[in-house]
Amino acid sequence: MTSAGVRTEWLDAIDSTNEEARRRFKAGEIGPLWVAARRQTAGRGRRGRNWADLDGNLYCSGMYSLKCSPGEAAQLSFAAAIAAAEVCQSALSGHSVKVKWPNDVLIGGRKVCGILLESADAPGQVVQLVVGIGINLAAAPDIPDRPAISLADLGATVDADSALERLARRFEHWRSVWAREGFTPIRDAWLSRAHGVGQRCLVRLETETLEGVFTDLASDGSLKLELAGGQSRLISAGDVFFPGALG
Repeated sequence: MTSAGVRTEWLDAIDSTNEEARRRFKAGEIGPLWVAARRQTAGRGRRGRNWADLDGNLYCSGMYSLKCSPGEAAQLSFAAAIAAAEVCQSALSGHSVKVKWPNDVLIGGRKVCGILLESADAPGQVVQLVVGIGINLAAAPDIPDRPAISLADLGATVDADSALERLARRFEHWRSVWAREGFTPIRDAWLSRAHGVGQRCLVRLETETLEGVFTDLASDGSLKLELAGGQSRLISAGDVFFPGALG
């Protein structure tokens, strides 16, 4: 139990902490609870990508039962990114930790953390939210075209147990802010760490690729992209690339 009153639980090995969270929701758990694993055999990220399992890293999923719409619950992806960035920043000096739309955490343009939000079926007006987070504490995967980094690469030694406790506390802080004040303070805090605002980028969608300038984060969490000719477009889902730079 953290000082914020959120339970945490460690498992030695599991297929996926997100899958374990789903199973626990089905079994009657309502949270808040963070489930972490020393090892994942089938971890995954966005768009079904595999999430590498490396010793010493943090793999965990938060479970929250929320009385809100699915769209509102999705805003907590940004709260998760802020919380994870704070965990990483607390271990480092001389390095700036950034967040990248929609749900990555970067150091020097390299990915140090990934986030995957999912929801489970629930009766009534309740969203059963699973907040999956993986942080490269000790090692980073070698993935072509997706440069990654670990805290250990930068000389920081962080054990997974303490990282989980701090992450649970910081996410609970931002979840409470969101519950009281809505998305605006989350959006402001996210933008204060945002990677690439004002820069040209490519946005790869399922059916097309767009090029423009990342100008802002909309009130619903969409990326605001200014296209050639001055038109603006809101992007709710896609992969963002910044040509000529890592990330």
